[in-house]
Amino acid sequence: MATFTTDRTPEPVPLELAATARARRRGLLGRRGIEGALLLTPANSVHTLGMRFAIDVAYLDRSSRVLAVRTMRPGRLGLPRPRARQVLEAEAGSMERWGVRRGVRITVRHT
Repeated sequence: MATFTTDRTPEPVPLELAATARARRRGLLGRRGIEGALLLTPANSVHTLGMRFAIDVAYLDRSSRVLAVRTMRPGRLGLPRPRARQVLEAEAGSMERWGVRRGVRITVRHT
């Protein structure tokens, strides 16, 4: 398990890593929710086909700085972000609570 923080996050957020092709393909499919967030790496786009809930998606560049944050309803295809190297996914509304927005840098800690 890992966690992530930003300069705006009051405490570390639980983080699951999807670093294999199989884990990235599965993502959050089949789940009813997630405690914390899921980091897909490498990735520059996501979809919500077959998802059961809306998600927040943060696209991160090679230095883990947020390029954009979007909320996606189930059944959508996200456009690829050419500069994105990782994608952070969480339940809709989570990114705002954690202070994750454009320009913020994400720091991942492996525990």
